[in-house]
Amino acid sequence: MAERIFIFDTTLRDGEQSPGASMNIDEKITMARQLERLGVDVIEAGFPAASDGDFEAVKQVAAEVRGPEIAALARTSKEDIDRAWEAVKEAASPRLHIFVATSDLHIEKKLGKTRDQVLRDARETVRYARALVDNIEFSAEDATRSDPDYMAQVFKAVIEEGARIINIPDTVGYTVPQEYSDLIARLRKSVPELEKVVISVHCHNDLGLAVANSMAAILAGARQVECTINGIGERAGNASLEEIVMALRTRHDILPYRTNINTEQIYPSSRMLVSITGIPVQPNKAIIGENAFSHEAGIHQDGVLKEKRTYEIMTPESIGRASNKLVLGKHSGRHAFRDRLTKLGFELAEDEFNRVFKRFKQIADQKKDVFDEDIEEMIAEEVLRIPDTFVLRHLNVTSGTELIPTASVEMEVSGVVVKKAGFGDGPVDAAFKTIAGITKDKSQLLRYQVNAVTGGTDAQGVASVRLQEGEIQVVGRGANTDVIVASAMAYINALNKLERRKRAGTEFKRNTP
Repeated sequence: MAERIFIFDTTLRDGEQSPGASMNIDEKITMARQLERLGVDVIEAGFPAASDGDFEAVKQVAAEVRGPEIAALARTSKEDIDRAWEAVKEAASPRLHIFVATSDLHIEKKLGKTRDQVLRDARETVRYARALVDNIEFSAEDATRSDPDYMAQVFKAVIEEGARIINIPDTVGYTVPQEYSDLIARLRKSVPELEKVVISVHCHNDLGLAVANSMAAILAGARQVECTINGIGERAGNASLEEIVMALRTRHDILPYRTNINTEQIYPSSRMLVSITGIPVQPNKAIIGENAFSHEAGIHQDGVLKEKRTYEIMTPESIGRASNKLVLGKHSGRHAFRDRLTKLGFELAEDEFNRVFKRFKQIADQKKDVFDEDIEEMIAEEVLRIPDTFVLRHLNVTSGTELIPTASVEMEVSGVVVKKAGFGDGPVDAAFKTIAGITKDKSQLLRYQVNAVTGGTDAQGVASVRLQEGEIQVVGRGANTDVIVASAMAYINALNKLERRKRAGTEFKRNTP
């Protein structure tokens, strides 16, 4: 039987560190449940010492998601470890993930320590954590720029103290496949104890090599891969879970390994993450991009019509993507709608289902056909949005070649109805300026974009905005068949997130393997 590769998903921790991708507790739990359906082996739920919000999110994920192991990140600090353990101790299978930098650059410039101090800290904190739980992972941050001989000393020490998983991360996406493979081979030779533990890898995509490096690491002996849905994460992101899993499945002839991933949940997982974070997937993204199974060239179309395998090395159905996306219309009932939600990977409470079904009926009256993507946007609007301080009640906009764009807006602000009118350079600008006047918003608009969810002139428009105030960045999304209304909804969604973040305090501290 093929050897198993363990999939360690860090979407909720490293992935959430993408600018504008922060999730609230309900969103983290929703995503964690989908990761459980996907079949990941480990969910890294967060960094509990970073903030009270992160602690509570990890604690709730640990309590409610029982299938995968639940990992919490901690530095080589007893305080961090205590906080992480308090967050995950109720998990069915808890894991503590301890990390410290091992490159001289990080040791000297970031930590202000010596090699001996880092080695001592690593040994002592792994020993301390081992008294709490036997499932300990240790990461040598910036491993690919570290002295291999020094890393060998650290790894021997932490394995001796009880670490069961040793992670060799390419923290800044610096290495290349052959170099990474050679590093792992060298460490396996110099540290025989590595044969008794699981070797893990965590690759970033700064040079576009995260997946290639992960594959090289597997061939060199790694048996756990740390990755994220859609490849989100710090800077250029992490290795993409979907690319790793489908590469192993599609090229089993030269990669004779298996995972426990239910590949038909890949596309629903990707779409759910987009709905939660507002970060779109580029159209030509491997596996889950909009164009991944599209064929425009005549030669390609002819080949696919004759035999799909001529230009498709996998099927859309294998990742949970229906070739025919048309699902429902205005005459569809509750049973059919609930069945479609289940197939898309959503399990809603009754009150949540009722809100989404009501929204579905409204959309079905506005457009002829309702697609999977429309339903995902409804769920994002009705279920995944945070409780609102600001609520849009009415919006009217006038604009034209001979008119000054004008917006009339009626909103609830903390339950109080406020009305205001204003002008702008265009209909969206007028709406945004009027909303800013009502909410007294001082943030900077960093990005604004609108995309159609599906084809056709009656398609829902999905608007996305990114706002920044001080050090805090948030992303808001809105969906409506009227793109001006969708834009206003996105702006207000972002303002609500911004308000919540300001109330919660400062931006989370970020320290990552």
